[in-house]
Amino acid sequence: MLVRRRDFPREFYNTSARTSKLSIINLGLQLLTEMDAFLKGGSFKSKAATTSTGGSTKQRQVPWVEKYRPKTVDEVAYQDEVVAVLKKSLQGADLPNMLLPYGPPGTGKTSTILAASRELFGHDMYRSRVLELNASDERGIQVVRDKVKKFAQTAAGGVRPDGKPCPPFKIIILDEADSMTNDAQAALRRTMEKQSKNTKFCLICNYISRIIEPLTSRCSKFRFKPLSKPIQGKKLREICQAENITCSDEALEAILKLSEGDMRKSITFLQSVHRLQREDGILVDDIYEIAGVIPDRIIDNLIQACYGGSYEKLDEKVQQLLQDGYSASQVVNQVFDVIVERGELTDKQKSAIAERLAVIDKRLCDGADEGLQIMDLFTLTMDQFCTVQN
Repeated sequence: MLVRRRDFPREFYNTSARTSKLSIINLGLQLLTEMDAFLKGGSFKSKAATTSTGGSTKQRQVPWVEKYRPKTVDEVAYQDEVVAVLKKSLQGADLPNMLLPYGPPGTGKTSTILAASRELFGHDMYRSRVLELNASDERGIQVVRDKVKKFAQTAAGGVRPDGKPCPPFKIIILDEADSMTNDAQAALRRTMEKQSKNTKFCLICNYISRIIEPLTSRCSKFRFKPLSKPIQGKKLREICQAENITCSDEALEAILKLSEGDMRKSITFLQSVHRLQREDGILVDDIYEIAGVIPDRIIDNLIQACYGGSYEKLDEKVQQLLQDGYSASQVVNQVFDVIVERGELTDKQKSAIAERLAVIDKRLCDGADEGLQIMDLFTLTMDQFCTVQN
């Protein structure tokens, strides 16, 4: 006997359809929860197991860059001149009319301004008094005309909800302002002039040369220096102690060397290696593996192949390097450091290799073949070494 769909009651069909749809949705949500737990370093557990244990809710995992971001101006490291000016301004509740922190990435520009804003307005009024925009995403003239102008035109009182005095102005923070178009910067200039009494502007950038002159002349400029190794090492040791991490001094030194004064990069390296190793101690090789740095022995083998003068052996070393998955850009950076320190090469020979390194770096940015560019570099290097030997 053939059973057809119309033979079932309509109520039965509708109920079963809803049940199957709910089952599919629940299964999808469970899979998403388990995948999220896996990516965060956990195991495949149900949602109830990952969010609550014995009635207590598990704390949400936060990146260490945000977890250990300075909360006050006093916690900002190494930028003594900027901190001194801001502390004097905070005591009088009066910031300079325009601020322009500039400098390398990861030196604390954004963290300093955010900490100063929180000290001025407190946690309750921070959202209503501070407008933070990342100009690398929102950098057109329309953003300046809409968001910035509209926020700057609103008035601000001088009393907090709790009755404490509060500065009678607002702050607009434009992060990555050097990515703004010239038209947007020109439109911002007029807004600065008209709303200077009740709004303070803060432009944060890496390259001050990309900010138009009418804006820089209206700003108090503060340069943030790259963090020194002792300051970075002290902060990383504090994080290791707080997170109960075992990290050797050689590994910390490797992190400081690779970060090049960028605190954000060094903290990210430390957290990434910790997630990889977990209970095991952090070693130098682990840092190099996370950072994608080529081991010194591989670079030394390539240099020795150049000394030998054999194209076949050099080609074999380069092919092995590519098979290991190392980046050609990383090869260019590390070979430059090795060539500069070579005492047997003359300045003319070093300049010839450095010029070829610059040309190859440009070719790689344009999408050239990595294998051919590495061979071009090391064949020229071989030619220079052979000239030294002769």
